[in-house]
Amino acid sequence: MPFVTEEFIESCRLALDDARPQPAMREVVIRAVAEPAAVIKALGEPKEAGIETLHHAPDLTILNVVWAPGMTVMPHDHQMLAVIGVYAGGEDNIFWRRAGDALEAAGAEAIRQGEAASLGHDIIHSVTNPLDRFTGAVHVYSGDFFTQERSQWDPETLLREPYDTDHTRQLFAKANDRYYGRHSNAG
Repeated sequence: MPFVTEEFIESCRLALDDARPQPAMREVVIRAVAEPAAVIKALGEPKEAGIETLHHAPDLTILNVVWAPGMTVMPHDHQMLAVIGVYAGGEDNIFWRRAGDALEAAGAEAIRQGEAASLGHDIIHSVTNPLDRFTGAVHVYSGDFFTQERSQWDPETLLREPYDTDHTRQLFAKANDRYYGRHSNAG
């Protein structure tokens, strides 16, 4: 069955109206990533780290996130429900809890191609692509991902700071530079 972006968006929108929106959103995402070849055909083979907006509205944001090999993003929150479905590769999530002014690790979940993770409104997580290839994942958020006030935590000190979109963009750009710089010098 083909992955049609507009149909996926509409299914996610309908899931938001469900009495239990997060399990409904997760079911939509699981159905989509269960056929990874169809998602790749629609969104393209993951070849460069980045964030592509598939849908953006006040109540629903859907992103295609591609992680470079070995890439890690610092602990951060979303302040909204989220479901992440991996259609290529895999990602390892560390879940964190507040410990005074800093964080402490509270759990982990590895998700691989065809799997999804649900994140509650207050979840804090960091993400690593542990693989030697690009990872592609569809991220569905129950709100406006770009205007919601959020936080990130310094990866060394684990101290809270306001979420910085430009910093995140730089992480993706640096990951691409590292990957392609290292591989362009190989014979």
